[in-house]
Amino acid sequence: MKRMKTKLLILLAIPVIFYGCTKDSYTSAPQISIKSINSSKLSTGDLLLIDINFTDKEGDISDTLWIQKFSRTCPNTAGVQFTSANKVPDFTATSNLKGVLEVGYAYNSNISGYNTISGCGNKNDTAYFKIWLKDLANHVSDTIITSNIILLK
Repeated sequence: MKRMKTKLLILLAIPVIFYGCTKDSYTSAPQISIKSINSSKLSTGDLLLIDINFTDKEGDISDTLWIQKFSRTCPNTAGVQFTSANKVPDFTATSNLKGVLEVGYAYNSNISGYNTISGCGNKNDTAYFKIWLKDLANHVSDTIITSNIILLK
């Protein structure tokens, strides 16, 4: 499996204090969900930007955001096409942390600050991504899966 680096930003890191029932919604293992994906169809030179909501009880997420790309189309590259270990930027941990992580890739092009993803060489590719987050205490979130993303030849 090929390891890649990519641009990873913390867009928002706000400590949140909840009262009553919502107080227990934060767990030691990070919780993640997809907030948005900028496009479901990419042409050469486009950026794929994925915003990921997160919560963490201890706020110690400054470890690794893992992303795997899978192809539904390329017969010779079935399964994982790459695994990307993205370092979450260091910041001061705060209890009951909530925020958004943004990860991005350049499709078949060299764009400063972004690693390149590619599709099938001779035809359109349908891909999806599996994403999970590991914190400094080695707690791992559930794995989330994106919807299909079309990579145009």
